[in-house]
Amino acid sequence: MKALVLSGGKGTRLRPITYTSAKQLVPVANKPVLFRVIDAICEAGIDDIGIVIGDTGNEIRKAVGDGRRWNARVTYIPQDQPLGLAHAVKISRDFLEDERFVMFLGDNCIQGGITPLVRQFTQGAANAQIVLKQVLDPRQFGVAELSEQGQVVRLVEKPREPQSDLALVGIYLFDAHIWAAVESIRPSFRGELEITDAIQWLIDHGYRVDPYLHDGWWIDTGKKDDMLEANRLVLEELEPAILGYVDRDSQVTGRVVIERGAEVINSTLRGPAIIGENTRIINSYVGPFTSIYHNCLVEDSEIEHSIILEHSRVRDLPHRLEESLVGRNVEIGRSALKPRAYRLMLGDNSSVGVL
Repeated sequence: MKALVLSGGKGTRLRPITYTSAKQLVPVANKPVLFRVIDAICEAGIDDIGIVIGDTGNEIRKAVGDGRRWNARVTYIPQDQPLGLAHAVKISRDFLEDERFVMFLGDNCIQGGITPLVRQFTQGAANAQIVLKQVLDPRQFGVAELSEQGQVVRLVEKPREPQSDLALVGIYLFDAHIWAAVESIRPSFRGELEITDAIQWLIDHGYRVDPYLHDGWWIDTGKKDDMLEANRLVLEELEPAILGYVDRDSQVTGRVVIERGAEVINSTLRGPAIIGENTRIINSYVGPFTSIYHNCLVEDSEIEHSIILEHSRVRDLPHRLEESLVGRNVEIGRSALKPRAYRLMLGDNSSVGVL
């Protein structure tokens, strides 16, 4: 069995972070989301992985490499334009051939991995299997309708009046019949080949599509608040570990990971939280649900429920920083210049709250 990971797209909902970085490489609990996807695939026993890449392909290639760190083989499949999930499948035929495969969106976080659903698919007789999750507002997702016997009978993309609360999670399993489906469908009104249309084609032509209802949490990390929620959920499952240095004047409580080379000086850390390699926390408070990535500095400041990316510096803040996603190489601090004023340099689509 092979795996196909979709790691293209422009990540417009995470701008300005994604002006300079692939959305799939934004870390959750100090591990890029894409790495978590590959972890789940390899844990399911799949070691032949194709990654569909777009404009950020060079960054994805540099980060993932040839897959050696996972004892896997990675093949990159360029997609010139984001023309839909079914288009990504279509252009991957030379890699996938006629093998069964799992398709996994590279910006999704899912609790518990995919081993059970891969096992169910390989041992069953379904031609396709889709992962579903009950959600409060299905109107923003693809929605599946099931028969009384539990078979998938209809898929609708972002319906105004959903007939069920079962959302498509973004993990699909297919056999070779998917090739006839993607060749038969036509672009939607968005100009894309929709995977929901391909799956509906399978249903309409008598092929078996099984649902897999996921009980744990699932997050599509496409927006800032989703990233913070995914970060919170993953941090809740942390095993505490202090691999860096904590001085005697600091207090560390709860599930906290302090990675190698990190230093905590005269500070308070309350988990769940993670401090990255070679990051320094000085005279500060780091509260629950906070991830601070590698090579950062936090000094004379308070941070809670936030993600700070690498090489950023937060210094001398008069108020607590919370519910924030801070990009790479960012400087946040109180200026000594007078007159006192806010002095900002912000990218497009930024959001700042001030007192």
